[in-house]
Amino acid sequence: MIVHLVDGTYELFRQFYGSLGKHEEGTRPFEAARGVVDDVLRLLESGATHVGVATDHVIESFRNDLWPGYKRGDGIDPDLRAQFGPLEDALRAMGVTVWAMVEFEADDALAAAATLAAADERVEQVIIRTVDKDLGQCVGGKVVQYDRKNDRTMDAAAIIEKFGVPPEAIADYLALVGDSADGFPGLPGWGAKSAGAVLRRFGTIEAIPDDVALWDIEGLRGAAKLAATLAAGREVVAVFKTLAILRTDAPVGEVDDWRWTSPQTVALNDWCEQFRSPRIAERAFALATQRS
Repeated sequence: MIVHLVDGTYELFRQFYGSLGKHEEGTRPFEAARGVVDDVLRLLESGATHVGVATDHVIESFRNDLWPGYKRGDGIDPDLRAQFGPLEDALRAMGVTVWAMVEFEADDALAAAATLAAADERVEQVIIRTVDKDLGQCVGGKVVQYDRKNDRTMDAAAIIEKFGVPPEAIADYLALVGDSADGFPGLPGWGAKSAGAVLRRFGTIEAIPDDVALWDIEGLRGAAKLAATLAAGREVVAVFKTLAILRTDAPVGEVDDWRWTSPQTVALNDWCEQFRSPRIAERAFALATQRS
């Protein structure tokens, strides 16, 4: 079997700020949520059997207690924020597994599900459907990351090509260079090239010596300054790495729980009537009949 793990938060943002845009005069409300539901239904119609969708039901998580600047929901457009609940309701009504995260983040749910699925001998492949660089740390073996924007499937070799480090070093890489989307800055002066070069040499932040004489990295510019910055910032970069490491203990159930069989008739009909989407219900019921 192939397991499909969908980053519902990313997809909702993509729909909201993409071609569908915000709700404007003359358009239907909750258009972004409807677009994500349509995409997930298309995935099922294409033959997907085991699907899980992760969302940030609450933007804040345990990571906000670790770093004051970590991302919050304060700046999210209210029209976008209002669509998380209806999206989750629609997917559940359609019979799709939804992980609406509160203590954890959607990325944690995706990482936990990917780890669980990869360990199942029945699973041939796990496809994490997101462009989020955090999820690169889960890639390898059965697990790949799908970038729908560029229609590109990324395995471990593709992660190395893109970031200059293997999947297992992605958290270290982000700790050094920072992640503006998640709200932590990394260390001053550390960029993609320097972080990649040093991590390729030592593997982890903890293994990087404070003494630059031990680095022995050809062509690395400003090595002495980088080493001094790291030596002085060991404590804070350890926090950044903790922020970047995805948790694999988020509650996601079991692989068999993610198998799609059929919609919840009353709930889906009610949702589609409320949001003027009769075709979604018609297609979902037709697919259930086809697979029965």
